[in-house]
Amino acid sequence: MPLTLARLAAKFMLYFVGFTLLLVIAFKWIPVPVTATMLMDENGSTRDWESLERIDPNLVFAVIAAEDAKFCEHSGFDTEAIEQALREREQTGRVRGASTISQQTAKNVFLWQGGGWFRKALEAWFTFWIELVWGKARIMEVYLNVAETGIGTYGAEAGAQRYFGHSAARLSPDEASRMAAALPSPKTRAVRSPGGWLARHGNTIEARIGIVKRDGLAACVYG
Repeated sequence: MPLTLARLAAKFMLYFVGFTLLLVIAFKWIPVPVTATMLMDENGSTRDWESLERIDPNLVFAVIAAEDAKFCEHSGFDTEAIEQALREREQTGRVRGASTISQQTAKNVFLWQGGGWFRKALEAWFTFWIELVWGKARIMEVYLNVAETGIGTYGAEAGAQRYFGHSAARLSPDEASRMAAALPSPKTRAVRSPGGWLARHGNTIEARIGIVKRDGLAACVYG
């Protein structure tokens, strides 16, 4: 009996590894057709896949400035940010996210929203492989096409059309910064006419766009 269970476990692991790697390899070239988050969204999902070349660089600069300044430096995981988040949790009990754009992309494409160690382990698995197989430019392209940008709205193109009435191919620094500021909570954060903290946060992101350009923090995307 133990031998049979061991064989079943080995087969399961073999199938799991093969299937997940097949998905990763396929999505290196094929647009992601749908995600679990889209399917589970009670508001539906408006989306329109666009290549990275048809998304204004201002949005790339803005999401790096807002979400992951070390995007081009790390291999999928920002260990310094993770350690700091763990220290803060231990000292204050406050839970702060430390996910990179790569981790968010892995979660958005292959998994579901929510926490839990099991999902985190799967997220780490997929993050490792997309970094290895896709590379930074493809990770950014996929992220900007599957990220939730509003209620029932996914991706840069659908978000730009919803909020500004034009294509994501021509986003101003202000527009890109407002979209990036709303990304962590797109259902509750206003993109049009934000006020208070959110407006200030958007202004900070817009100012950081210049730093991203100056310091070459998006070089791995456009290099």
